[in-house]
Amino acid sequence: MARLLVASGPALSDQPRLLGPAQIRGLAAELGVRPTKTLGQNFVHDANTVRRIVATAGVGPDDHVLEVGPGLGSLTLALLGAAGSVEAVEIDPVLAARLPETIAEYAPAQRDSFQVHLADALRITADELSGEPTALVANLPYNVAVPVLLHLMSEVPSLRTALVMVQAEVADRLAAGPGGRVYGVPSVKARYFGDVSRAGSVGRNVFWPEPKVESGLVRIDRTDAYPRDTATREQVFAVIDAAFAQRRKTLRAALAGWAGSPAQAEVRLRAAGIDPSARGERLDVADFVALAATALP
Repeated sequence: MARLLVASGPALSDQPRLLGPAQIRGLAAELGVRPTKTLGQNFVHDANTVRRIVATAGVGPDDHVLEVGPGLGSLTLALLGAAGSVEAVEIDPVLAARLPETIAEYAPAQRDSFQVHLADALRITADELSGEPTALVANLPYNVAVPVLLHLMSEVPSLRTALVMVQAEVADRLAAGPGGRVYGVPSVKARYFGDVSRAGSVGRNVFWPEPKVESGLVRIDRTDAYPRDTATREQVFAVIDAAFAQRRKTLRAALAGWAGSPAQAEVRLRAAGIDPSARGERLDVADFVALAATALP
């Protein structure tokens, strides 16, 4: 997998200069970049917004930040002004190639603290990263936001926090609690990793091009509450998927395929202290962990 490393150079300033609308459009024009829906590209051009994201993430000099989809570098520059270092993952080769130059121009004092990988965030592994990131901070492409978030939280155990910007509707789902109308698979799986909360809203007018939807911030604080000797993440996620595949059915019926039969599903549900007539949206992640453990030898 190709890696682009930033060359060292003399520090010319202490704090990065941030990108505004003119700089964003200028960089895009220089590169011949037209934001694509396929890659979920909507570039943030408001300095106050990226400052707020960094402040909400709470990163500091001791943090090694992992950023996904840095694009033209708006959020990257703000992160470099607060964190000890930033390691970015960018799937677009044109954008990835330009980022080191942008950092050298707008944040010369931090150029040695930045690295970018030309890679797909859905496939990158912890071994391919140069360090052990402590925080994930990203404006995630909306079309793959949840898979990317869950993959990185699974793949990079050194991540202690995550602060991501996603479509507002997705943010609501991720932060939803049991029993809520939008509580579902993303909600439970996110809670597997830690405490999940809605961390703010972001309007459409801070993006270029302007999206048709509002955006929201979601924060995860990892707790490591479920050790793998209880049930593996894969085993827990398999139960979650089965429970929500047929939302209107009772868990006794919905989990019949997973358990082998409705009767066996009821045995496992009762063993986990769960009412077989309940539905998946009433269960918290701890219930799914307990349920997955009933299938262990």
